[in-house]
Amino acid sequence: MLLTIDPTADSPLFEQVATGIRAAVVAGDLRPGERLPAARDLAAALEVNMHTVLHAYRTLREEGLIQVRRGRGTVVSTRSSADYRGLRRALADLVREGDRLGLSRTGLADLIRHAPGTAP
Repeated sequence: MLLTIDPTADSPLFEQVATGIRAAVVAGDLRPGERLPAARDLAAALEVNMHTVLHAYRTLREEGLIQVRRGRGTVVSTRSSADYRGLRRALADLVREGDRLGLSRTGLADLIRHAPGTAP
């Protein structure tokens, strides 16, 4: 799993970590039952505070995407095994249309973030 964060971005670091993990699950790079790095190890690799990673993990746990198992670590939940093929196709179509219109990925993400029916 390759995560990158941008300390200069507007979005909080914990959200960038959570978004990276969500994306890896949707892309199929992380599968149900797969173990995530310990918060301390991921924090060291990303050069962020461990509480940042713990906040991201807590957010993902509340979404049902991961499970924290005392003594066994943090794993991708079986709920994450949902079939994302339709979503992947829709995202690919969206990216292609954004490319056609000359939108950057950041611009496209901003449009999605502010789309009607999405949380602020």
